[in-house]
Parts: sequence; C-alpha cells; structure tokens
Amino acid sequence: MLSVNLRRLRKQRKLSQDKLARLADIPYNTLVKIESGKSNNPTFETLSKLADVFNVTIDELTGRKRNNKK
Repeated sequence: MLSVNLRRLRKQRKLSQDKLARLADIPYNTLVKIESGKSNNPTFETLSKLADVFNVTIDELTGRKRNNKK
C-alpha cells in the first residue's frame, strides 16, 4: 500500500523521483526501492520525511487504518 500511495502522491504533485528524494532529503535509491515495493521496512525517519513533503500523516502515507477496538 505504501508504494501505491507514494507513487500516487508523487504523480499528483508532478514530482520526479529525483525531485521527491531531494525534497525529502533521502537517498534516491531508497525512494526507488520504496516506490517499487522492494523495501518493506523503511525507517520511521524516512516515512516522516516523505509524509512531511506531502503534508500527510504516516498512517495516510502507508494506508494504515485505525482499529477503534480498546
């Protein structure tokens, strides 16, 4: 879900992978791996930086749904 959401947000903003990597201050190769689904465990810091670029929460970026069970 992360790779799909990331690609969708990047294309909506008309950003290249290179430009997004620079805006998020992450290595280009890291972004390519995440977007292609080859990186299943990006760091919290990487997710935070990407979410900040798009002004979304990490939950929104990853497609995580809240479980309201207590």
